[in-house]
Amino acid sequence: MGKAILFSAPSGCGKTTIIRELMQYFDCFDFSISATSRQMREGEVDGRDYYFLTRDEFMQRVGEEQFLEWEEVYQGVCYGTLKSEVRRIWEEGHVIVFDVDVNGGRNIKRYFGDDALSIFVMPPSVEVLEQRLRSRGTETEEAIAKRLGRSAEELKQAPYFDVTIVNDDLRTAVEQTRKVIEDFLNA
Repeated sequence: MGKAILFSAPSGCGKTTIIRELMQYFDCFDFSISATSRQMREGEVDGRDYYFLTRDEFMQRVGEEQFLEWEEVYQGVCYGTLKSEVRRIWEEGHVIVFDVDVNGGRNIKRYFGDDALSIFVMPPSVEVLEQRLRSRGTETEEAIAKRLGRSAEELKQAPYFDVTIVNDDLRTAVEQTRKVIEDFLNA
């Protein structure tokens, strides 16, 4: 078994942006591409951003036990980590980087134990989080309200992660995260 770094956060906290910055620094990283049953957004590419599956395809793979973990994050919208992704990355000798929802992060941490570093990315405030979600311009008002409602519950999960990083200033958050990861990889 290799090592794994997992990032979790409510939507809009900047975890994906932090991961992109760190991927340029750590050449041993390989990003675990999640599968989802949601619709592809403009600019996304199947097999790069997610493995986009229909709901039926997703549930078939669940039944075949092809997922390390999965969850119906919003009604009718599932996300999960394919076991084949974990095998692919470790066979290449890389460290797996996960970008998963909060429950997925906790489940993956339980599965990998001390071989995984779990990082929770926090917004500086709920107001900033709402502003970030609105500035994306990709969500309806209903979707933003759903995400904010879910975020309130997800923020309560931060103590269950190894490290919490507050993303108030991106440069600072990236640097703090880089240091924590270096310590973990060198331990």
